[in-house]
Amino acid sequence: MSFKGEHILSVKQFDRDSIQHIFQIAQSMEPYAYRKKRTTVLDGAILGNLFFEPSTRTRVSFGCAFNLLGGEVRETTGMQSSALSKGESLFDTARVISSYSDVIAMRHPQAGSVAEFAEGSRVPVLNGGDGANEHPTQALLDLFTIERELAASAQKIDGMHIAMIGDLKFGRTVHSLSKLLALYKNIKFTLIAPNELAMPDDIIATIENAGHQVTITDQLAGNINADIVYQTRIQEERFPSQEEANKYRGKFRLNQQIYTQHCKSNTVIMHPLPRDSRLEANELDNDLNLNPNLAIFRQADNGVLVRMALFALTLGVENLVSKYEKDVPWYSNKGYSNKG
Repeated sequence: MSFKGEHILSVKQFDRDSIQHIFQIAQSMEPYAYRKKRTTVLDGAILGNLFFEPSTRTRVSFGCAFNLLGGEVRETTGMQSSALSKGESLFDTARVISSYSDVIAMRHPQAGSVAEFAEGSRVPVLNGGDGANEHPTQALLDLFTIERELAASAQKIDGMHIAMIGDLKFGRTVHSLSKLLALYKNIKFTLIAPNELAMPDDIIATIENAGHQVTITDQLAGNINADIVYQTRIQEERFPSQEEANKYRGKFRLNQQIYTQHCKSNTVIMHPLPRDSRLEANELDNDLNLNPNLAIFRQADNGVLVRMALFALTLGVENLVSKYEKDVPWYSNKGYSNKG
């Protein structure tokens, strides 16, 4: 695909070649993300960071990625702090905000809202999550992480086994990731969720129609002997009530004892974050923090790399980044969170 000037709204836009191109650019961003060098390639450019739904990690990751390329960030957080609360349409908001920005990252609680917003935008729009629908940049960083983690064991995405656990109905991260994985070959999917929170039928159909093996279960034991275990939190904000969400919190918990008993010695643990560490949920126990196969923080690191790549590609500067490179004058001890 051609990236320059284009919106990034759905994983449906990508094929394997375009994904690998994104990953190649993301890899080249490491010196800047880890403060070995800095670049001012986007000096003077402005990101409109519009997050109409609560977010810490994704919002800051987008802003950080843009800053690391030398650009400036203008933020709007929360529906009530925007003109949308006064009845302004997404189209009108897009027309105005895009006149102030060179690119926009947006999150909104309603499915399809970011695509609707993009219709009125004069600049590229990157989807930071629209309700329970999609989260394409998260899916890309998850896939980037999977590729890297498997490579450490001389494995590839083709032929792997992934177990997805938890709220697969409302978890937009697993929806988008599944669609990307469908582009690969001979993957075994084990989908572990309560019947009420099962993966939507259309996502399962996409996986199966691409020729992959799918196992559906509501039992954790005996089903997580996988290459990748992808845990999700209960998306309580998408339930009709807190009481309804509470029925499922804490149903699938993973700790070191369960890992040792049911996983392979090199099973990679992933989670889109934030993980719910409250006692009644505790999806991924803190006793996993010293497990070298816990990749959740490496995922977060990779999110900055992938979003830097997407900004560079959509603004057409992916081949100019190193030309605007400078030394880092301050002390920095950042680096990739390697296993062990």
